[in-house]
Amino acid sequence: MLTLIVRRLLLALPNLLLITVLLYFAVAGILGSPAALMLGEDASREAIAELNARMGFDKPLYRQYLEWMAAALQGDFGRSYTTQERVVDAIMPRILPTLELAFLSILVATLGATIVNSVTAGQHIVQPIAQVLSVIGITVPNFMLAISFIFLFSVELGWLPTTGWSPWSDGPVRHAIHILMPVMTLSAFYFGSFSLVYRAEYQAVRRRLYVQVARAKGLSDAQVSFKHVLPNSILPVITYIGISLGHLAGGAVVTESVFSIPGLGNLFVGAIMARDFPVMLAVSMLIIVGVVAMNLLADLVYTMANPQIRLT
Repeated sequence: MLTLIVRRLLLALPNLLLITVLLYFAVAGILGSPAALMLGEDASREAIAELNARMGFDKPLYRQYLEWMAAALQGDFGRSYTTQERVVDAIMPRILPTLELAFLSILVATLGATIVNSVTAGQHIVQPIAQVLSVIGITVPNFMLAISFIFLFSVELGWLPTTGWSPWSDGPVRHAIHILMPVMTLSAFYFGSFSLVYRAEYQAVRRRLYVQVARAKGLSDAQVSFKHVLPNSILPVITYIGISLGHLAGGAVVTESVFSIPGLGNLFVGAIMARDFPVMLAVSMLIIVGVVAMNLLADLVYTMANPQIRLT
């Protein structure tokens, strides 16, 4: 297992470095002169040139990247152009809401997809409902689903708050009430896609010989489904979780913006609107590192669930 981890890391690090290079040069090329952004439209050319020289923005772009990367590896991502706050101080309080939203969404989608599609009782009722929910989750965009939830549960029924965020310090019930709709919104797509992947593998596994033997021994449908079929059908879902994390980051940006959640996605949107290069870059890098790390974790989980992979 240790050899596998080292091998995966050696493969991931060059990819991570290449992505950071492409991202830095792309964002820098789009935004143009950072000094002009910091001083505003009315700044003179002399003031812009003086700030460029003082901040090092007049250096070749590759040197700026190397200096930025050297500082970033030490935890220094610079200061925000708009607030002059240290980027690390702006990011740290927003990591936990985003991680919680992403984790709960994946957990709800995975448990919902596997349990609903493994239930054997009342399949003629459960399966059509699950298929309809899957289609809705896959086809309806996040922002449309979020607005629909707000209209239904907040405006019409008055059960849940429209937007906002309540930390754990306000109490678990209040926190759960505020995070319920964002989790429902972000998990909808994954519930649909996981259901399609899991259901196809579930039907294939049910036809295998050892499942037929278990059924012949007198085990109930529920025992066969949850003890024999489910553990051997979940592997494609684990793989799909790993490759869908990039989409999860994009969905979190939209969901946090609609529900005014103080997470990384909301911060990223604000940085884009303000053209705040250091914040944009730091959040992007953090998301990339998170996606690479979670892909590595998904590989390890898949390996533990299927030991045959260790031999490859």
